[in-house]
Amino acid sequence: MNRRIPHTEERHRFIHAISRRGFLGKFIGMIAALIGTILILPLAGYTILPAMKRRSEEWADILDPAQLKPFEPKSVEVVMSMKDGWLKSTAVKSVWAVRKNEGEIVIYSPLCTHLGCGYRWEAERQVFFCPCHASVFNIDGQVLAGPAPRPLDILPVKIENGRVWTIYKEFKAGTPKKIEL
Repeated sequence: MNRRIPHTEERHRFIHAISRRGFLGKFIGMIAALIGTILILPLAGYTILPAMKRRSEEWADILDPAQLKPFEPKSVEVVMSMKDGWLKSTAVKSVWAVRKNEGEIVIYSPLCTHLGCGYRWEAERQVFFCPCHASVFNIDGQVLAGPAPRPLDILPVKIENGRVWTIYKEFKAGTPKKIEL
């Protein structure tokens, strides 16, 4: 039963004595770091978060439904107010509006689903035709010919107060799945 009592220096070899002045210096440094962090976080949020936000989507008034004749697609301008990060701007895009059976209105994105080129309506053939790589779509947006991997992209639409409204969106081209950008 020979128990050895550890020496004082062995027990306290990892404990360093700190003076009152040293303790106060470290304590004040920690308080200063805490205050600095509290002041920096709102500034970082103000500068970084808007850049990480997705572009806001707004409904745009595009036309009076009476302007659409059944099964005659019409190219319509969409004037959008956009806020993207810090940038506030107005953009003008075009979409294709089509009145179908029983007054249903469909709005198509103006970009071909193959590579994002613009397409046009060919009334004599009753098809949408993309001149870039000869993709052909029927009035329902379905692919009839060409390399387009999916039908034309349909945009949200609503009729409110006697006007047609839509949200302009763009989608990734060249993929069979519709992926919003």
